[in-house]
Amino acid sequence: MDVLAILPFLLAIDADGAKALGAGIAMGVGGIGPALAIGMLVGKAMEALGRNPEARAAIQTNMILGVAFAEAIGIYALLSALIIAFVI
Repeated sequence: MDVLAILPFLLAIDADGAKALGAGIAMGVGGIGPALAIGMLVGKAMEALGRNPEARAAIQTNMILGVAFAEAIGIYALLSALIIAFVI
């Protein structure tokens, strides 16, 4: 299957447009995963706090660590998009 037959507008894009398109795709795809992960993580932490309020310290510590690791993936996606847009 030929990609250019499906997406003929790709023939009209110059180098700067291709960089912008690549950076946008990299940031869009790279931002979805961390957003879903953080939402699920915080939701499950709230459920756990509702079931066992005495374990707040342990749940909160693990939740903050998980959010930080998930956010790091979003920052890596941002850096990839900036490298695509301005360096390559």
